[in-house]
Amino acid sequence: MARVRYGARSAAELAATREKSAGLPDIWSTGVVAVWETDPDVVAAVLPPPLKPTARPLVRVNISKVDLPGYPLGAGSVAVAAAHGATEGWYPLVMPMTHERALTGGREVFGEPKKLGEVVVERDGLVVHASLARHGIAFVEVRGAVSGALPLPEPTEKTDFYFKFLPAVDGSGFDGDPVLVHCLRNEKVRKLERVTGDVVLRESMFDPVADLPVRRLVEITIGEKTTDQRGRVVERVSTEALLPYLHQRYDDPQQALDAPPEGSVPQGSAKGSV
Repeated sequence: MARVRYGARSAAELAATREKSAGLPDIWSTGVVAVWETDPDVVAAVLPPPLKPTARPLVRVNISKVDLPGYPLGAGSVAVAAAHGATEGWYPLVMPMTHERALTGGREVFGEPKKLGEVVVERDGLVVHASLARHGIAFVEVRGAVSGALPLPEPTEKTDFYFKFLPAVDGSGFDGDPVLVHCLRNEKVRKLERVTGDVVLRESMFDPVADLPVRRLVEITIGEKTTDQRGRVVERVSTEALLPYLHQRYDDPQQALDAPPEGSVPQGSAKGSV
């Protein structure tokens, strides 16, 4: 019988897949990063507990082209500075990706708020342009010109915070308690340049980053870097604490909360994607 591709994989095949993933070489990306100060009360408003604001109300946008062999990827994020206890890091609000493949591991394994979107990183001589777009709206755009080289930072470890959860089948909340994930990223930089320019935020009902106004631009850079990441669950979070922030994850959060009237939809039937 011909192999049934939806059939179970053997232990050897599973082991080979894990070995292949563990042996991947460094994958380098070219990215534009902009950091600015915004209003402290805005940062506080978007952080689900137990995350808290840091001393500076910072926002960071990262817009990158990733050199995956045969599979170039556009990847971006808009994040705010946050702290969990003594650990400081970043809490991403949206992470547009140009391919579905990049969504799967991030959302299902780490709880990253990844969504399909358009990512642009362009450089023409000294002129730099980068943007993130969804639903036809470039909701964040970085424009400028390279104004000089910067010293290379030492390899460093950075922390991102994610909430991993599954909406409940009956629309009552979540299937099990959500968990807070610390994602630790080891970052190496091989090229870094300063950019003199500005950040433009545009109104979007689906990606309302315009609510994080640029009060003081801290820096814009363009560089080449590689990162690896590993995550760990550090705490379980109550459903009641996280539900008010569910709309951060989905364009239509009502789909994740709707339960069908009893008897109208057979148990286990799908109502739609989220």
